[in-house]
Amino acid sequence: MNLTPKQLRILKLIRDWRVRHGYSPTMQELADEIGVSKVTVFEHVEALIKKGALIREPNKARSLSIAEGVSVPDEARPLRFPLVGKIAAGHPIEKVPDMDEVDLGEVLGASLESASSTFALKVEGDSMRDEGILDGDLVLIERTQVARNGDRVVALLPDGSTTLKSFYKEDDHIRLQPANPMFEPIRVKFCQIQGVVKGVVRRY
Repeated sequence: MNLTPKQLRILKLIRDWRVRHGYSPTMQELADEIGVSKVTVFEHVEALIKKGALIREPNKARSLSIAEGVSVPDEARPLRFPLVGKIAAGHPIEKVPDMDEVDLGEVLGASLESASSTFALKVEGDSMRDEGILDGDLVLIERTQVARNGDRVVALLPDGSTTLKSFYKEDDHIRLQPANPMFEPIRVKFCQIQGVVKGVVRRY
């Protein structure tokens, strides 16, 4: 698909806005983000719809969405770090003399293609505490609309809110299961999967 740099930026903004907020930006919000007029954004959006990259529901606000099957690439980022040795949590051990690397793509099971469709979210709250996902952690999410039972997912709920829970498809509903007995499961007839957790990053 032949897109201009401005059109590609609009696609990325719409995708990321929907992940963060659970709904699409308005034309004015897109214009403010990019620093152009609302008319210019409208022209780019119309071009993206004609190219089949965007879908808009008629007579409905905030209805822009990325067309199914359209991949929005991110800029490549380094995922390799030098592995210089081992560290003991008990008795001291010697540094490993030979250099190696840790490839986070391999650790997370991410291919080059999936790495370009991975984003991070900051966790708020303790509902996934017993899965080792804590308040303030960063979770790495691979964009997908498909989940298997037991996957930890970012789900868009019918009320427009998003949540991070374990996904279970049951007889007549979907159960979004927290990992903390203080929280009740969320049961819905339908939810939109926005991604699956691939890893957790914690800062100290």
